[in-house]
Amino acid sequence: MIQPDTMRKVDYWLGIPICFALTIWYKLQRLLGLKNPKYNEKPKNVLFIELAEMGSTVLAYPTIKKLKSTYPNANAHFLLFKHIDASMEILNVIPKENVLTIEVKNIFTLTRDTLKLMYTCRKKKVDTVINLEMFARYSTILGYISGARKRVGFYGYEMEGLYIGNFLTHKVIYNPHIHTAHSFIALVRALQSPLNEAPMAKYSILEDKLGVPKIKSDNKAKENIWKKLKEINPDVNEKKKLILVNPNASKLIAIRKWPLENYAKLVKKLIEDKDIYVVIIGVVNEKPDAEFIVDYVKNKRVLDLTGKTTLKELIDLFNIGKVLVTNDSGPAHFASLTNIHIIVFFGPETPELYKPMSANVTVMYSHFACSPCVSAYNQRLSPCNNNLCLKSIDVERAYGTVRKVVK
Repeated sequence: MIQPDTMRKVDYWLGIPICFALTIWYKLQRLLGLKNPKYNEKPKNVLFIELAEMGSTVLAYPTIKKLKSTYPNANAHFLLFKHIDASMEILNVIPKENVLTIEVKNIFTLTRDTLKLMYTCRKKKVDTVINLEMFARYSTILGYISGARKRVGFYGYEMEGLYIGNFLTHKVIYNPHIHTAHSFIALVRALQSPLNEAPMAKYSILEDKLGVPKIKSDNKAKENIWKKLKEINPDVNEKKKLILVNPNASKLIAIRKWPLENYAKLVKKLIEDKDIYVVIIGVVNEKPDAEFIVDYVKNKRVLDLTGKTTLKELIDLFNIGKVLVTNDSGPAHFASLTNIHIIVFFGPETPELYKPMSANVTVMYSHFACSPCVSAYNQRLSPCNNNLCLKSIDVERAYGTVRKVVK
């Protein structure tokens, strides 16, 4: 799979000249009376673009619902990278046949699927693109080559930020002081804004309805999860308290991790309660972190489930768990689709923007002067070489928080 730093380099060295060229080309087309955005026509076939982060697909849910309530006859599509397409299946808000993907195994698959998208969008008659990515040149370019007449996205105006050209038809200012779900909804709102309004989407966010569906697992699904756990330790049962631990974060922003040693120490303290079983979750390539915790604690009540669950099974696990302790990452947002209590560590990013949309959330945040250092303006590439904002959250404080929730 193409590494995040490689994607950033491609987005910079190829993205900037392509965005510049498309800007000139679009201006020429408009001078000739071509590429009319047809502002007065309601969108019929809409493509949302949110490529890289699974958690952001959950945050996009209220926006998709807003589009459907505003334009009930519109047909919604969603574009994301192939390796995270299961997230849309879980949300069940976009028809399966309308979920489009791009494979990023290598430059060849990336190029192939980019060219394929041009054909697919025209076949589906996509007339509107809503780019949920913030100042990503690649997704902005995808919006243009889709052939859509209306292209909605975040635009820098006079602020410092990443150059994405000037060929959006509906420009929304990115507000780093409101929750990301509100920012996404503003993109849909922009479709109804007056043409001379700058920036578009002038309204009170108090009008927004944020929220995600609650997914309940049936008895068979729960039995399947218990079976997986009992294969690791036959002593675990429904009367025990399950505390789930996610010590990982995506490679895109690895600096979001609370120290692995802290997780190991926290787990060791938690299992002093003989009714508690700790389940470590993650994908298969995150197994070394789980093995580190297991080796450190040396207790059979620590169950390594990394690489052994699908996303759907992870939801089922959340439905039988008591607490999830996690970094600021995708699992925190998918846990919000259930009633499990989520304890999430923030540092390089702020909970003001990315707090999971659940009533059962406890945020652990140090409020450092340099935090947040990861933002849409630096492609989430922080200069930080020592994430003290997370390291300063000590094990005792985290342990006390978990125990309070468990009791």
